[in-house]
Amino acid sequence: MPTRRAVVLGAAGAGIAAALPAAAAHGASGSPVPAGTPPVLLTEQASRRILVLDPRRRVWDPAADPSAVRWQFSPLGDPRYRDLWPDVSWVYPCEAKVRVHRKRTYVLTTASFGFVAVVEHPSGRRYWGTALGPGDDLFNPHSAEILPDGNVAVACSTGALVRLYAASQGPRAKRYAEAVLKGAHGLHWDGARRVLWAIGDDELVAYEVGGTAARPTLTRASAVGLPVGTPGRTPGGHDLFPVAGRPGRLWVTTNAAVFQYETSSGAFVRDFAGAGEISRKSVKAVGDDPRTGQVVSTVPERGLGETWWTTTVSVHRPASAYRLVGGGIYKARWWLPR
Repeated sequence: MPTRRAVVLGAAGAGIAAALPAAAAHGASGSPVPAGTPPVLLTEQASRRILVLDPRRRVWDPAADPSAVRWQFSPLGDPRYRDLWPDVSWVYPCEAKVRVHRKRTYVLTTASFGFVAVVEHPSGRRYWGTALGPGDDLFNPHSAEILPDGNVAVACSTGALVRLYAASQGPRAKRYAEAVLKGAHGLHWDGARRVLWAIGDDELVAYEVGGTAARPTLTRASAVGLPVGTPGRTPGGHDLFPVAGRPGRLWVTTNAAVFQYETSSGAFVRDFAGAGEISRKSVKAVGDDPRTGQVVSTVPERGLGETWWTTTVSVHRPASAYRLVGGGIYKARWWLPR
C-alpha cells in the first residue's frame, strides 16, 4: 500500500460476537459450499474491523444481515487498547491470522498507521500490543507472528525492519530485538526448523532466535532471492503463509505471481494444484484449507475507495467467490487455528 495516505475512514464499533459454529454444506445463494468449509477471516479496511464471516453465504451484507458476522474486532472505543491510540493507529488494518498459544486462540493483527496486537478470541482481551509511530505510516507494520515462548515478531514494510518483542513479559512489554529487511511484509514461525521466516521486497530470510524470552535476539541465518517477475524490477514480496496441506512449504506472493517455497530444497515452485488460476499479479493474501482443498486469495479491484481494496474473496478448487457488500477487503484467510 502507498505511504502518507490521508485518513478518511470513519470509526467502527468494537463488538465481539460468539464463538464459531461449524460451516454448513451449501451457500445461501444456491452455489455449493463444500462440507466442512471453515469460516473466513478478513481485514476489512472500509469499516476498520477484523471480521470472521459465515462461509455458508456467498454474499455477506452485515448491515442487512448481522448474523453473517461470527466475530469481529476493533480497538476503537475499547479501554483495553486505549494506550495504543487506536483512533490514529488503527487505520488500514492489513493483517489478521489466527494462532493457538498455550491452548488459547489468538488473532494477530496489524494496521498501517502503527497498531499491532495479539487479541484473544473470543473475548477480545489483549495478550500484548504496541503502537509504532501512531498516526503515520513511517513504520507501517504489515504482519505479525507469535513464537512458542510467547514473544511476538512484527514486520514493518516502510520501516524496513523486523522486530521481535518480548511480549511474553506482559501486555505492554516494550523491549525488542531488531533486524533490517527492505520492504518487510510477511512473517512465519517454522516450528520444524525453529526459524522465523520473513519476506521482503527482494528476498526470503530465515532468522534464528536466541537470547532469553525477556531479552531475545534475532540473527539472520540464511536468505534466498525471490523470483523476478519483470527484469530490472524488484520482485515485491508480499504474503508469506504456511501451506496447510503440505508441511514444509510456504505460500509466497510477489508483485507478479504466487509460488510455494520448499524449505527442504530451497526452491520456489508452481507445481501445486490450481496454480494456473491462483498465481496472478498483486495477490495480497493466499492460503489453503487442508480438509476441503480449497484455496482463498485476494487481489485489488478497480473503482473502490483505495486502489488496494477488493469486495471479493476468490475461492479456488473449485472456483467460486465470496462478496462483501460495501467492503474494502485487504486480506482474507481461512479460520484455521494452528
